[in-house]
Amino acid sequence: MDILSYSGAPCSHVVNLRLELVLKSSDLHQSKLTFRKHKFKCTKINSRCGSFRLYNIDQSLLKQNSHQGNFRSSSTLGGFRNVDLKVSSGSYDGYVIDGKEDARDISKPGESETKVVIPGMPDESNGESSAAVSSCFWEWKPKFKVHYEKSGCENVTSPPVLFLPGFGVGSFHYEKQLKDLGRDYRVWAIDFLGQGMSLPSENPTPDSSEGDTLERKDSAWGFGDEAEPWASELVYSIDLWQDQVRYFIEEVIGEPVYVVGNSLGGYVALYFAASNPHLVKGVTLLNATPFWGFLPNPITSPRLAKIFPLSGTFPLPSNVRKLTEFVWQKMSDPRSIAEILRQVYADHTTKVDKVFSRILETTQHPAAAASFASIMFAPRGQLSFGDALSRCKMNNVPICLMYGKEDPWVTPVWGLQVKRQVPEAPYYEISPAGHCPHDEVPEVVNYLLRGWIKNLETQGSIALPLLDDGESIDYSIARELEFVRDGSRKSLSVHFFGSKFSLWNRISSYIKSQFGNTDLKS
Repeated sequence: MDILSYSGAPCSHVVNLRLELVLKSSDLHQSKLTFRKHKFKCTKINSRCGSFRLYNIDQSLLKQNSHQGNFRSSSTLGGFRNVDLKVSSGSYDGYVIDGKEDARDISKPGESETKVVIPGMPDESNGESSAAVSSCFWEWKPKFKVHYEKSGCENVTSPPVLFLPGFGVGSFHYEKQLKDLGRDYRVWAIDFLGQGMSLPSENPTPDSSEGDTLERKDSAWGFGDEAEPWASELVYSIDLWQDQVRYFIEEVIGEPVYVVGNSLGGYVALYFAASNPHLVKGVTLLNATPFWGFLPNPITSPRLAKIFPLSGTFPLPSNVRKLTEFVWQKMSDPRSIAEILRQVYADHTTKVDKVFSRILETTQHPAAAASFASIMFAPRGQLSFGDALSRCKMNNVPICLMYGKEDPWVTPVWGLQVKRQVPEAPYYEISPAGHCPHDEVPEVVNYLLRGWIKNLETQGSIALPLLDDGESIDYSIARELEFVRDGSRKSLSVHFFGSKFSLWNRISSYIKSQFGNTDLKS
């Protein structure tokens, strides 16, 4: 059972409580245990500095003290749902268990124990309920049906959150956010046109000529010689996707949202926010790709665009069809898909069976190959990633950065560049985690998202995740986060970078950790 609050007579012992112990002096024999503004008395605590966390709720304590007070719980072990956990650090001589002082050190001398217990994902096998997820379609334009998933519609007074997927995936990649965050918020996740389940339901170029290499009348769409009227100006570009997001918010959600994007979805989220700040409450970037598209944009670079006749429109030129056939055979091969997933997930024990099957299912759609070609030959957006970031900063759009440290594609240097341009944005570097931290470590991403949204919704009266109330970090701090998954405890490291963080701070922090130079800031 997870304790949310306690009131009643003081107790004289602590039994591995998963609570926060805050010690204010250097040598206390009586200290106060603070949890959600309720206080416990503890005895015989000797402190050298700071404060720390204790773990594992002992059921015997609940039974022994049930007659003295009132314990209230909202979830089973592995949860702590709706509990605002604080983090603190310190080193201690010992702690009290069943009235006896334990001589074990919580941390080694000279080291700072910085462990934070966070909620796990809803464990349905243990009686916890996750949010119900609905699969829907929205017709944006004739023949343009957009697939999306939603959850938490009953949370009418909660903020809306919209998730944007990366390239090659769809709303299914946010299943763990829909099921978990949907318990507290109204959550949507969409498939971009040309991807996932937002592929066309009709052939955009039905009249294929017989000599084409990719001519497979029964399966391949989009390789004919003449485009249908509805597809004559269709290009699966980043400009199209940011328009799609705008109309989806206006027509389906109907109010400003928190936008969260991974990889390509991060770029689209930033681009959309820069173009429509009135529709955005905040933007979270999850390993956002800082570039998209190879060919010049015809609006921003009209002369240069004339040199490159390809623009991703239908019908696709014959030479593009031949190239697409070669590349697509490699890309859609199950072994290639498995290898890509192996690259982008740092923890290879992560279960990706569902993601793999959904990606493979998408590649078998008759319009998938031609849609891929349109995406690859689409022009760059009218706004670069840097321009979009500058506009968001100018319009005071709140931004939060969450990056998996072990991403082989969008390496940490890209996230740090974004941080340098918007130094006030909280930056969380998660390790080990790869390109898709929301799917690899959803417990951490969901915990950080909840905390960041609460911080904004309360105008800062609730501290940012991993910080104490009123605490301001100029440089950086590291926290170890622990959670329960599949009945086992897992932990990882999260670095929070403050407003004055720089590359030199990171170098000096490393030197300090290696040589113990206390004059260097970390």
